[in-house]
Amino acid sequence: MSTQAWTLLAVFSAILLALSYPLGRAIVAVMEGRVAWLLRAEAWLCRLCGVRTDTEMGWRQYALALLLFNALGVLMVYALQRLQLWLPLNPQGLGNVTPDSAFNTAISFVTNTNWQGYGGEATMGYLTQMLGLAVQNFLSAATGIVVVVALIRGFVRHSAQGIGNAWVDLTRATLWILLPLSLVLALLLVQQGTVQNFSPYLDVHALEAPQTLAMGPVASQEAIKMLGTNGGGFFNANSAHPFENPTALSNLAQMLAIFLIPAALCFSFGRMVGDSRQGWSVIAVMFTLFVAGAWASARFEQQGNPQLAALGVDQSQRAEQAGGNMEGKEVRFGIAASTLFATVTTAASCGAVNAMHDAFTPLGGMVPMVNMQLGEVVFGGVGTGLYGMLVFAILAVFIAGLMIGRTPQYLGKKIEAFEMKMVSLAILITPVLVLTGTAIAVSTEAGRAGIANPGPHGFSEILYALTSAANNNGSAFAGLSANTPFYNVLLAVAMWFGRFGVIVPVLAIAGGLAAKKRLAVTPGTMPTHGPLFVGLLLGTVLLVGLLNYVPSLALGPVVEHLMLWK
Repeated sequence: MSTQAWTLLAVFSAILLALSYPLGRAIVAVMEGRVAWLLRAEAWLCRLCGVRTDTEMGWRQYALALLLFNALGVLMVYALQRLQLWLPLNPQGLGNVTPDSAFNTAISFVTNTNWQGYGGEATMGYLTQMLGLAVQNFLSAATGIVVVVALIRGFVRHSAQGIGNAWVDLTRATLWILLPLSLVLALLLVQQGTVQNFSPYLDVHALEAPQTLAMGPVASQEAIKMLGTNGGGFFNANSAHPFENPTALSNLAQMLAIFLIPAALCFSFGRMVGDSRQGWSVIAVMFTLFVAGAWASARFEQQGNPQLAALGVDQSQRAEQAGGNMEGKEVRFGIAASTLFATVTTAASCGAVNAMHDAFTPLGGMVPMVNMQLGEVVFGGVGTGLYGMLVFAILAVFIAGLMIGRTPQYLGKKIEAFEMKMVSLAILITPVLVLTGTAIAVSTEAGRAGIANPGPHGFSEILYALTSAANNNGSAFAGLSANTPFYNVLLAVAMWFGRFGVIVPVLAIAGGLAAKKRLAVTPGTMPTHGPLFVGLLLGTVLLVGLLNYVPSLALGPVVEHLMLWK
């Protein structure tokens, strides 16, 4: 790992901690309703919508509200795509999206996945992008925030039947957290050169041939795309496009935006449970896994491709390119910024890319895949990363309780059979979706038809696609031709159940914990804030989260690496 890569990682981490700590305190104030003037505005909005702010919901009612809310979002996005040709703000006259692609895209943006099987600038009109996709960028991120807040309330409350009001929580997360932050970031991006207009596409005369430059309201969507860990690009090239990500400063700002709210929620967690050390222990595990991934990705890409040296492309004495593997990377960013971005975007459930992951070396491309397969808990998505890590924390204390022969408890709440059943469902649903979906794709003609690179890399492309969909990331090994009825339906199913198949058990855990009495701390209570617990939680994430995928990784990137370096 080069000095430049280490320096960039250090600067990124320092700025992230400096920004996320105060934001974590602000999130607590907003979600607990401590800001008086926001409460007055919120009360007016809720009365307008017929929502009673003084009523609490049990976990079943809370889950049903979120499911219905997001199902309506699917219908809205689907309808906008199917009627696009007749909508305003479509200066290019782009046609209606096909039913299977519209279905996939609607599920994708509602589940915070933002998988895109199409070219954005050639498929979506401005109104569809703004009213459909950008709106869901806000609402899907808000859904993740309210779920983790509900889970934290389960730890904080005792002998309670309610875990909050879903409509009030969604309002607060959207209006007072996501919207202000997006406004600030959008202005910064515009200042750096990101496009923001409603102009028709421009035909210009370049040096070699005429060229069409796509326009649009990019900065506004780019801001929430990053802050909400959504990832869907306005342009097909995503954050590698200079109109989305024009400078080194905008690149750094986008990476920070991806991790900002997930990191801040860790500090919010510590503050809400009344012990800041709990938040620091969780963020320590996340940072350990993140730094390991960033180091591995940069290291593998710096090695380069030995087959180029064998062809005489590189005349150096070493079996690698002097500058490393620059295939698929923007020369504006280089290997250091590209590999760090790839690690950040897949450690979080974002999926935005500033380089082509499909062009990474086999093990370099395996790092983003592993980040997702860990359950998107290395900071993870907005809300989803923290509640995923807390699920692993519950499992960790259960395992520790078995080893020492004591009833497991976490943050004063006894962990019993119901909680462990829900934990098992939340952890196992995504591996089942990934591995079953991959098996279906490689064993059917329709699945194999999308492979452009036969052999281990083709298998990796399919495995990456299902991993990305089920873990609600959205990035891709783009060599797979996935905009087909088969993949549009298969990936949509993986995205929906990968999202709500985890959210429902998490809310069930929240409801079960909130109804329990708080246990007093005794000398026999295992502390959950020191180095021992950090190590235990780290081991649980690696052993339980990753071991499910080891055989499939061996068939894909590991075999490809051995073939490349034979």
